[in-house]
Amino acid sequence: MSYCSYVLNAGKDTVHKDYHDSEYGFPLHDDNALFARLILEINQAGLSWDTILKKKANFFKAFDDFDIEKVSKYSRRRVEKLLQDAGIIRNRLKIEATIDNAKKIKAIQKEFGSFQNWLDHHHPKTRDEWVKLFKENFRFTGGEIVNEFLLSTGYLPGAHIESCPIYKLVLRQSPKWAEKKRRKSHS
Repeated sequence: MSYCSYVLNAGKDTVHKDYHDSEYGFPLHDDNALFARLILEINQAGLSWDTILKKKANFFKAFDDFDIEKVSKYSRRRVEKLLQDAGIIRNRLKIEATIDNAKKIKAIQKEFGSFQNWLDHHHPKTRDEWVKLFKENFRFTGGEIVNEFLLSTGYLPGAHIESCPIYKLVLRQSPKWAEKKRRKSHS
């Protein structure tokens, strides 16, 4: 079952509805927003997306709105404080990966100007090529995490089925995966 069908069948009062209708698959252009999505996907590993969506506001509060500069400077003391925060996923490996990944994004920003530019520079790639690239550059980024991150931010197709009304809204935002499609239709 597609995520679109799941959300439609679940009804309008689920945490998934707003995410599906206004975030999933829509391109992100802000590095902090991209970082936030990557970290939420990392935290979902081994858990349900439902759990992450319910804790999403807590994550933003706990991690300073995913401000890359701030997160990259978190101390051991801050890690210990985060491990006590019941509003997030209290997993040391995931928290430390968040800090390390913020540091890596800072290095990417220095070299490419932004995390988005780095992603755009490497687009298009196959799913397997993306996974390899992420594993070489980031912590805690397995195949499913990378796939969902790229689907959810418009770098890979498949976030919405074509019959979903949100599909057309996403297309109007010019996701990276649709570039080939746009070039063919203009030829």
